[in-house]
Amino acid sequence: MRLHDRFSITRRITLFTGATAILLCALLATSVMMGFHRYASDTVTREVAAAGGRVAVELERGQLTYPLVEYKSRDLQVVDPSGRVVASTTKMQGKPRMARFVPPDTRNSTTCVVCGGDFPAAECNIVVAQWAHRMGERWMVYSASPVVPPWVDTWLAGLVGASAAALAAAITYVGFRNVRASLRPVNAIRTELDEINGNCPGRRVPVPPTNDEIRAMADSVNRTLSRLDGALQQVQSALRHQRQFVSNASHDLRTPIAAMRAEVEDGLLAPEETSVPELGSVLLPSLDRLQAIVHDLLTLDRLDHGVCGEQCRLDLAELVSAELRNRRHPAKRVECALEPGVVVVGDRVGLARLLTNLLDNAERHAKTTITVSVRHEPGEDHGAAVLEVVDDGPGIDRDKRELVFDRFIRLDAARSRDAGGAGLGLAIARQIAETHGGSLGIEDSPVGARFVLRLTAVPATAAAPADDSLPTNPLTE
Repeated sequence: MRLHDRFSITRRITLFTGATAILLCALLATSVMMGFHRYASDTVTREVAAAGGRVAVELERGQLTYPLVEYKSRDLQVVDPSGRVVASTTKMQGKPRMARFVPPDTRNSTTCVVCGGDFPAAECNIVVAQWAHRMGERWMVYSASPVVPPWVDTWLAGLVGASAAALAAAITYVGFRNVRASLRPVNAIRTELDEINGNCPGRRVPVPPTNDEIRAMADSVNRTLSRLDGALQQVQSALRHQRQFVSNASHDLRTPIAAMRAEVEDGLLAPEETSVPELGSVLLPSLDRLQAIVHDLLTLDRLDHGVCGEQCRLDLAELVSAELRNRRHPAKRVECALEPGVVVVGDRVGLARLLTNLLDNAERHAKTTITVSVRHEPGEDHGAAVLEVVDDGPGIDRDKRELVFDRFIRLDAARSRDAGGAGLGLAIARQIAETHGGSLGIEDSPVGARFVLRLTAVPATAAAPADDSLPTNPLTE
C-alpha cells in the first residue's frame, strides 16, 4: 500500500515537512560546522606559523634558548643547514625532524599536514616550515599543532546539533499547525455535506473568509448544491404533476369505463329490454370519450419527446380561415378579424390542432360569441404573429390563468358544465406553441377569457397568396 493510501493529507504533509526540515537543518548544521572548522583551522595555522616565526627571529638574533619554550599543543624543532635537529620542545626531544618538506625559494614559509612519523599513530598535525637566516646560512624552523577535528569542539558540535534539531522540530510543528488550519475549512465543508440531505436541501457549506483555493472550492460546492436543489425541486414538482396526472387520468378513464360497464351489465341482466342498436348508441359516446383521451395522451407523449411535423411557411390567417370553415355545426357565433400576410414557419397539423383546442375551449365557455383575430405585431427582426381567441363567457381569475394549462386540470366551472373535456386540450395547445418557439397565455379582457398565441413572424414575400375567400373583416360564421 502506498504512502498516500495509508495516511491522511495532514500526516503526509507533516511527514514531508519534517523530513525536509531535518534534511535542510542537517545541511545547515554541516555548513555551520564546516565554517567553524575552516575558521578554527586557519586560526591554528596562523598561531603555529606565529610560534615558529618567533623562534626564527630569536634564532636570527642569536637569542635562542635550549630547550625551546613550551607552547600549549605546539611542537617546535630547529634544523641546522646540515639537516640535524639542534633544538626542539620537550615532547620532540631525541626525535628526527618532523617533516622533510621545505619552502620553495620564492617563499619564506609553507604549510602541510603530516600524519604519523614523529607524531603519535593515527594523528595528523599542521606543520609550518619557515626559513631562518643566521651567519649567512639558512636554518629551518618547524612548528606543528594537531589538526582541528571536524566537530571543532564537543560543546560547539552539541550546541549546533541541538539547535538544528530544535529548528527542524519547530518547522515541522509550524507546518503541522498550518496544514491543520488550512484543512479546517475542508473538514467543516465535509461535515456540512454529511448533514445535508433531502430534508434540508437548502443548506450550504460554509465559505472561509480567505481568498484561496478552498474558498473557490466552497463556492463551487455551493453552486453545485444550488443547481442540485433546483433540479430536486424540478423533480419533486414533476413527480407531483405526474402523481396528479396519473390520478386525474385514472379518474377520467374510469368514468366512461364505469358507464360502459353499467350499460353492458344492464343489458346482460335484462336482454329482452334492450337491443344491440340501443346498446351501441349508449356505448359510443363513452368510447368516443376514451378515444379522445387516448389520442390526447399520445399527442402529449409525442410532444414530450420533441416529435414535430413537417415545417413549412404558413399564412396564419389562411390557416384560421380553413379551420373555421371545417368546423361543423358551431354552437356559438364566431366573429373574425384576420390580417392577411402574417406568415410563420411551423407544422400545419400541429398549429391546426392548437387552434381547434382553443376554439373548443372557447365554445365550451362562451355565452353567445367567439372572436378570432390574427395580426402582425412589430418587434425585433420581423416581429411577431399574434393569434387571439376570445369568448364572452365568465372568464378566468388571474390567479388561475396558469393552472388551466396543467394536464388534466379543469376548473370548477368547467367541470360543472360537463362538456366532455378531459383537461388536456389547453396543455396540448401550450406545448405545441412552445415547440414552435412561441408562447400561449391568457391576457386581460373586458369580458370572458382571452387566449393569446405569439409566434415568430417571417417575411411574407415567399408565402403563398391568401385564399380569395379569406375573411379580412369581422364576420359571422
